[in-house]
Amino acid sequence: MAEKQTAPPSYEAARDELIEVVRSLEQGGTTLEESLALWERGEQLARICQDWLDGARKRLDAAIEPDG
Repeated sequence: MAEKQTAPPSYEAARDELIEVVRSLEQGGTTLEESLALWERGEQLARICQDWLDGARKRLDAAIEPDG
């Protein structure tokens, strides 16, 4: 059975989830395995946010380039 691919979350959704991941890690009280899973999710979310920001920068650069 083929794996269903889902669209990445919006920038805002990824950022908000990343904030929650960081809070959970800062609070502690998780096992090593849980902490590693949170860290890995945080890394994924940070990449998603960076991809959104890079895409926004490219769009802005393209919009302000002279048509010459």
